Formats: sequence, C-alpha cells, structure tokens
Amino acid sequence: MIRTKAEGFCDREREGVYQAIRERRDVRSGFLPEALTDDVLLRLLGAAHNAPSVGLMQPWRFIVIRSLRVRAAVHDIFSQAQQLAAGSYEGERGELYRGLKLEGILEAPQNLCIACDPVSERGHRLGRQSMPETAIYSAVCAVQNLWLAARAEGIGVGWVSILDAEALKCLLGIPAHMVMVAYLCLGYVDGFEARPELERVGWEQRVPLAEVVRLEHYDGSHLLAERSQ
Repeated sequence: MIRTKAEGFCDREREGVYQAIRERRDVRSGFLPEALTDDVLLRLLGAAHNAPSVGLMQPWRFIVIRSLRVRAAVHDIFSQAQQLAAGSYEGERGELYRGLKLEGILEAPQNLCIACDPVSERGHRLGRQSMPETAIYSAVCAVQNLWLAARAEGIGVGWVSILDAEALKCLLGIPAHMVMVAYLCLGYVDGFEARPELERVGWEQRVPLAEVVRLEHYDGSHLLAERSQ
C-alpha cells in the first residue's frame, strides 16, 4: 500500500495562519469601548477549547469578567504587584519600566481569566505520571489558540502577568487546588503595532532563529548554520 502525504491548506489559507502568528501582539492600550458579542466571544473560547491537551484532559476553565467593579478590584491587585516589581529595576531600566503601559484591565470591556485544574481525573492521568506539569502546558496551548483566533478577528489580547495569583484566585473564587494560568484583557482595538512594543521601545530584541536551533543535542551545531554551508 502506497502512503501519500496528507493534504495541507491552500496557499491563501496557509498564509492566513502564518500572518496571524506573525502579527499577534500583546495589546495593552487602544482598546475600544465596544463589547464583544456573545457569538464572537464564544468563537474565541471555542478556538481555545480546541487546543490539544495531555490525555485529552481539557484542564482549562474560563472566567469571563465584564463587571467594572470586579475589573477595578483586579486592577488594584495589579497596582500592588507593579509597585513591588518596579523596585527591582534601577537607573535607565527603571525609568523605562515605569514608562511602560503594562495592562488594559479597565479599558478592555471584558477580561478573561484562564485557570487550570492540574489534578483532574479527566484523561485518566495519561501522560502526567512523569510530567504532571503538562496539564498547565495544555492550558497555555488554549491561551495561544484564543490569541491567534482573536488576531484573525481583529481583536486585541493583552496578557497581564504582574498579579498576585493567590489574591486573584481569592477574588474570583477559584478553588485552592487550581492554578491561575493567564489573565487576559480582551477587546476590539484601534490598531495593531507593526512590531512588539517591548522591542519597539528597546526593552528587549527578538533573538534570531539561528541562535535557538540546535542539531541532535543541546550543545550540537547550529542547524541553520549547517544548512548554509
């Protein structure tokens, strides 16, 4: 029996996938007041729910937050964490940090918290005996799925990681055994930057692909360097 390659997407469809990957941005400003309709929001959550998961355990739980009161309380948690983080930077780096816009909690009409149930029996622990952390990795895959779908829809997403996770869990009533994976600001925006903001303002630069690809083992030769010889 002759085996043939599975059919890929057409050129236009394939380019759309790569475009979403290239142009995905961590959005922290420019959110518009128009709320997402339930249909649009459910499309994004459906994309997240279609993510791969270890043992098909589907450990993610999505909390949609529209209340300004709740978002204000989350913003207070952010502000306290930001003040602590600011103290770890000095000199020019400190000035640059203080000038960064790091969240859109109040500006985005809806926020989304993604939590993970790492001990769920769903999936029957397949793949988790030796690497239990794959449950959390699975939830991160759901975040990326949602992020790419949002970019295709013209919707901005901002990941807020400057938060006290335990304080946030307490505020949102997330059970103690669960892991808070991501807090996202979500909404239509007035545009997407051509380059990531942190690269544009000089916080950090993207590393060339050749620097992070090795052949056969960690200290092996650079794969891309070999190809150029």
